[in-house]
Amino acid sequence: MSEYDGVTLRSVKWFDLVPWLSILRSFRLATSLRLLVLGALGIVLTLAGWWLLTWMFLGDPQEHVWWESEFARSASPWKSIDEAVGNAPQLPGQPEQGTPPSGTPRVPVAEGVDSGAEAANNPATWSPFDPFLSTWALLSRPVWKLFHDSPTSVRNVACLVLSLLWSLAVWGFCGGAISRIAAVQLASDERVGWGSALRYARGKWLSYFAAPLFPLLGILLIVVPLALVGLLLRAGWLLFLLGVLFWPLVLVGGFVMALLLLGLVFGWPLMWATISAEGTDTFDALSRSYAYTFQRPLRYLFYALVAAVLGWLGWLVVSNFAAGIIWLGLWATSWGSGADRWQQIVGLKDVTGWGGPTGAALVHFWSGCVKCLALGYVYAYFWTASTAIYFQLRRDVDATELDEVFLEEDESEQSYGLPPLDAGAPPPIEKPQPMPEPAAQPVASAGPSQ
Repeated sequence: MSEYDGVTLRSVKWFDLVPWLSILRSFRLATSLRLLVLGALGIVLTLAGWWLLTWMFLGDPQEHVWWESEFARSASPWKSIDEAVGNAPQLPGQPEQGTPPSGTPRVPVAEGVDSGAEAANNPATWSPFDPFLSTWALLSRPVWKLFHDSPTSVRNVACLVLSLLWSLAVWGFCGGAISRIAAVQLASDERVGWGSALRYARGKWLSYFAAPLFPLLGILLIVVPLALVGLLLRAGWLLFLLGVLFWPLVLVGGFVMALLLLGLVFGWPLMWATISAEGTDTFDALSRSYAYTFQRPLRYLFYALVAAVLGWLGWLVVSNFAAGIIWLGLWATSWGSGADRWQQIVGLKDVTGWGGPTGAALVHFWSGCVKCLALGYVYAYFWTASTAIYFQLRRDVDATELDEVFLEEDESEQSYGLPPLDAGAPPPIEKPQPMPEPAAQPVASAGPSQ
C-alpha cells in the first residue's frame, strides 16, 4: 500500500476567504488618536452650530419641537456631551454605576446622567446596535425633519436648511479627513499623517459638501411643479378638476422623489468613501453610491449590521474605559477630600469660597474633555466603517480588489534615489575620453663612480 502524501495546511488567510472580515479593522483604526480628535472636533462643532442656529431662529430650543430630541434635557451642547459618558463604568442592564471597594468612600456620580426613556432624548446616548446606526440617523436628522414634519413656518425651514448645510460643512472636512485616513490604511496599510489628511480634505471639501445636495436639488425641482398642481386643488371646481387630471404626473413625480430620497438616505455615507478612496469628484460619488445601494441592497444591509454590532461592542469598551479613568481619579482623590466634598464638586452644589465654583467647573471641563474624546470614537468609527463597507460593495459590484486606492504624492516629502528616465528617448551615449598620458618621471643623476 502506498503512503498518502498529504499536504500540511500552514495558515489560512481569513480576509481572502471571508473578505467582509476587513470591517473588523474599523475598530482598531477608529481608536487611533488622530481619528478620535477629528471625531470629537466634528461632533462639538455640529452640536454647537445646531444649538446656535436654533437660538437664532427659534429662541429657546427646549420650547420647540424641531430640536426637542437633541436639546430637551441639556442647556448647552457641552452638557449633552458630558452626559454621554457616565462618571463610573457601567455595563448594559446594570441598574447602578460602579462603586469603589468596600471600606472606601463612595465616589459620587454627577446628577443628570440617567438611563431609560429620558436618555433616548440625548443625541450622544446610544441604543443597541450603535454607534453606527444612531450616528447615521443623527447626521440625517435635518433631512428627516424637513420631509417628515412638514414645517410651514419660514423660520423653521430656514433653521433646518442651515442646520443641514452646517453639518455638511463640518463633516465635509472632519469626515473627509477621517475617511481618507481609513481608506489608505484599509487598502494599503500605509500611515497617513495629519498634514496629508487635512490637505486632502481641504482640497476635496467642495466635493464632500456638494455630493448630498444634488439629490435634494433634484427633489426641489420636482416639488415646484407639483406645488403648482396643489394650487389648482385650492381653486374652484373647474381648476380643481384640471388639477386632478394631472394626478398621474404627481404620482410619477412622487416615484422619482422616492428613488432620489431612498438612495440619498442609505447611500450618502458611501459618497465620502468614494471621494476618499478614488480621488474623484461629486458626480462619481453620486453614481457609485446610488449604484451600490440599489444593486446590492441585501449585502449592504448585511455589512451595515456587522458594522453596527462591532461598533456597539467597541462603544462598550471605549465608554467604560473613559468612565473608568474619571472614576478612578475620583476614587483616589476622595481619600483625601472626603466623599462630602466631592459630592459638592461633582454635583456643582454648595461650592463656596474663593474660586470654588471656578474650580468645580474646571473639574467638569477636564472630565468632559475625556468624555468628548471617547465620543469622538463614535464618529470616527462611523466614517471608518462606512469606508470599509464601500470597499466591500465596490468589490461585489465592480470586482475591484480591496487593496486598490488612490494615492497622491506628498510634495512635502523629499524623494531619494536615481532621477527618472525619459521613456520616450534613448539614454545619451557618452563619448569615450582619451586616456591621459603618464607624466614623465625625473631621471636621477648618476653619482661619481667609486
